[in-house]
Amino acid sequence: MSGRQSPSGLVLVNAGDGRGKSTSAFGVILRMLGRKKKVALIQFLKHETGQWGEAPALKRLGLEPIKTGDGFTWTSKDLDETRARALHGWEKAQAIIVSDEYDLVVLDEFTYLMDFGWLDADAVIDWLKLRKPPRQHLLITGRNAPADLIDYADTVSEMVKIKHAFDAGIKARAGIEF
Repeated sequence: MSGRQSPSGLVLVNAGDGRGKSTSAFGVILRMLGRKKKVALIQFLKHETGQWGEAPALKRLGLEPIKTGDGFTWTSKDLDETRARALHGWEKAQAIIVSDEYDLVVLDEFTYLMDFGWLDADAVIDWLKLRKPPRQHLLITGRNAPADLIDYADTVSEMVKIKHAFDAGIKARAGIEF
């Protein structure tokens, strides 16, 4: 069990094949906003025009998510464009992180960039070790979190699918799934 032994800003990872990784992150965002902390949310694969239930709610709370994607990768018409948008999102995230203006930075669906080979996990971790402000909390979500990221993080939660309505042919419901 390595971890960072962080006295201040934590690195948290919400991973696994179950639902709730981003939803759990939104709970942390809500707590931080309730404590008048400054939060940044970068959503790497969500379409930049998407208005899922959390987007208007967060906006009413004063947080405008930064969405850099063009939709779900499995529906992408141009994976090179999807990749370029995601990598541009990482550039935006890096600027936000080093600005040291935020108490919490959430990188939603960020593990996919490493899982797809678009970013090298070790390079990301090395960058974070050098540049993430010590007081800042960082929360990363997504499936297939690299082992090195799990080792680096202070807290890792795995969402495991036991059963899902979609598997029984039940369509996603507004307010529950999106």
